[in-house]
Amino acid sequence: MVHIGNSKEILSEMIRNLKSIYPDMIDVRRDFHMHPELSFKEVRTPKIIAEHLKSLGIETYENVGTSGVVGILRGSSRGPTIALRADFDALPMQDEKDVSYKSTVNGVTHACGHDIHTTALMMVEKVLVKHKDKLQGDIIFIHQHAEEEPPGGASEIIASGLLKDVDYIYGAHVWDDGALGEIGLTEGYAMGAGDNFEILLSGDGGHGAMPHNSVDTLVAGCQLVGNLQNIISRRLDPQKSGVVTIGTIKSGDSYNVIPSKAYIAGTSRCFNPETKQQIRGWIDHISKTTAEQFGASAEVIFAQGYDAVYNHIPETKNLKTLVDTHLPELTTVTKDPALTAEDFADYLKAFPGTFFFVGAHRDENAPRYPLHHPKFNPDERSMINIGKVFLTAVSHHLFGLEASHD
Repeated sequence: MVHIGNSKEILSEMIRNLKSIYPDMIDVRRDFHMHPELSFKEVRTPKIIAEHLKSLGIETYENVGTSGVVGILRGSSRGPTIALRADFDALPMQDEKDVSYKSTVNGVTHACGHDIHTTALMMVEKVLVKHKDKLQGDIIFIHQHAEEEPPGGASEIIASGLLKDVDYIYGAHVWDDGALGEIGLTEGYAMGAGDNFEILLSGDGGHGAMPHNSVDTLVAGCQLVGNLQNIISRRLDPQKSGVVTIGTIKSGDSYNVIPSKAYIAGTSRCFNPETKQQIRGWIDHISKTTAEQFGASAEVIFAQGYDAVYNHIPETKNLKTLVDTHLPELTTVTKDPALTAEDFADYLKAFPGTFFFVGAHRDENAPRYPLHHPKFNPDERSMINIGKVFLTAVSHHLFGLEASHD
């Protein structure tokens, strides 16, 4: 076992090394930002990651699932296996920032910080490989594709079998509401579960001047949008959280034609698995009964979303203590659960661990552009803070770093 005093020195040295390569982080992150790739269509990004891992002498697995990359750094002695995860896919939206490193791909941009996550993990790998001979256990670096599009890349990487020996897993996400230097931690449910759904209403259309001779699917659809909102206000237990949002309603092509079809699409979110199934049942039932009131029919199609992210409480408490003890320049805060979704949930169903958030807001006086905003532009120094927390977790499990001063 590495002596406790030495473990603190190792962590300090690794953090110094991390800070020294910050210019490299900037270059790598901005290159990724200029060349974003959509979920399940990533080619350039995983190739760069794999070449990076190989250059460090890290055992490298490519094309894990669709396009994931997994690296394994084996220590000099037996011990726990720790997994660190970063995602690298982008979003189908236009980059509207006025910066030199703006996306060069029309209609695709990194508006969720995945370029930040990936770069931070790559630099952590660069630092850790220098201490390979002191590692008392193994580290698995998960570079995951397709987080943004269900069924997601996490399930594919787990199915590969490469994570079978994992004892603990950690993941990070930049946090636009958090100030630089804040680390957001949530015990238990941290992010939501849900489904996306589509509803197709069908009826007999007709002339706009003779509605009595037709079935008005547009009116039925408008009524349905309102009825679905009663799920949360009148069906769901008030002590539980949930949301049903309609994002699309389409019907008709002419001012004087009653349409025979109407299309509605939306998403539902909650935390509890039982609540998820209840909401799904209510959406199906209300859609069909509302359509029947107008003489129409409804077909409801669900696309299974991610399960809720549930942070294991012992590992979350332990990480907070580690950060408070060994990274006093950072501030841990309790982050409220959110109904946004993340396929990191799959990892936490399989292994103990936690998913933490890293403050990335540039300046209190600067405009605040949230995740998935076309002008989202996190403070790049958040990469160092992601790295610090990852290195501290590794130091605890594999270098014997204590979780408190006591």
